[in-house]
Amino acid sequence: MAAFEYSALDARGKTRKGVIESDSARGARGLLREQGLSPLTIAAVSNDAAPPPGAGGRFSRWQGLSPTELALFTRQISTLIAAGLPIDAALAGIIRQTEQPRVRRIITTVRSRVVEGQSFAQGLSAFPRAFSDLYRATVAAGEESGHLEAVLERLADYTEARQATTQKVQMALFYPALLTLMAVAVVVGLVTYVVPQVVQVFVQMKQTLPPLTRGLMATSAFIRAQWVWLILGMVAAGVGFAWALKKPGFALWWATLQLKLPVIGPLIRGFNAARFARTLSILSAAGVPMLKALTISGEVVASEPMRRAILAATDRVREGAPLARSLEQSRRFPPMMVQLIAAGEQSGALGNMLERAAAQQERELDTLINALLGLFEPILILVMGTVVLIIVLAILIPIFDLNQMVH
Repeated sequence: MAAFEYSALDARGKTRKGVIESDSARGARGLLREQGLSPLTIAAVSNDAAPPPGAGGRFSRWQGLSPTELALFTRQISTLIAAGLPIDAALAGIIRQTEQPRVRRIITTVRSRVVEGQSFAQGLSAFPRAFSDLYRATVAAGEESGHLEAVLERLADYTEARQATTQKVQMALFYPALLTLMAVAVVVGLVTYVVPQVVQVFVQMKQTLPPLTRGLMATSAFIRAQWVWLILGMVAAGVGFAWALKKPGFALWWATLQLKLPVIGPLIRGFNAARFARTLSILSAAGVPMLKALTISGEVVASEPMRRAILAATDRVREGAPLARSLEQSRRFPPMMVQLIAAGEQSGALGNMLERAAAQQERELDTLINALLGLFEPILILVMGTVVLIIVLAILIPIFDLNQMVH
């Protein structure tokens, strides 16, 4: 049974699109007619070759799932498998419940491959952008070990926790970002519009202005005269920086510099260490061989220096060295995490210790993020208050001088 992407007209003459399963294109047309639809186009869903980005019309492996959609799908399939349903029946139930056409097409294609005799992991491999290497390797390990139910449950917990963390950080950053944008807009408005209008009165009176006021006027005149070039310069700098980041040498230098910064460094190190430990914990519990698990776990790490440290540690483990000692030599990972891994290797409970290390790193990361966000707002208010105070003083000092001259 194969999947076919179709477009058809309903009884009201509206075009409907979707995916239907059938043995042949002729059978798919028959099924559509039974549903009261008039087929317009029928095309087999093909995943053998990836079209270039921007190619329209054909359903392809280039389509993906958002983190929310992936977390929901993982929890649904985990629940249905735990209830005793076969994989194809569980996927069929999810297809009937899914409202998003794009998600329905992806799951329908995966089910068609499962019905054809492929494994669940092989069906997921048709969409590498929707299901990562970690996801597919974990599912494959669960199928091989016969514990797919437990593996899917852990995978569902992982995807939901990761999505919850992402949403928490996004919501926490929303208010500071909005506050920063409004503060910058207010300062720019004061400097470019309000200050020139007020100070012009003193200029017409030929009053000698204090240095602070003259400096503010010069800044205002420069911004008003060169604002186009300033914007173009910032855009050019951004484009140039993005282009430079594509160069491996500069990207490695920049990532290494970030790890050395006082506040940003611990944040990046903690985030990547938590992701590495959590991924390795899931893969280890699923029965994935350690070398393969290390390779996959290294791919989810965003920091290039830490990724290279994991690759070097993988080579040492392949030669027989302990994992904890191999990670410690790079000095890229938190000491507490390395100690927990060492304790797990000595006690034979590496999977449990990896899970503890991941939980400990996630707690420290949450504490650090909350502390930074708690400090950011008062610091921003203090900085913007200082800027506004300078602007106000630059306006008030000439007024005080004028009053003294009148008296």
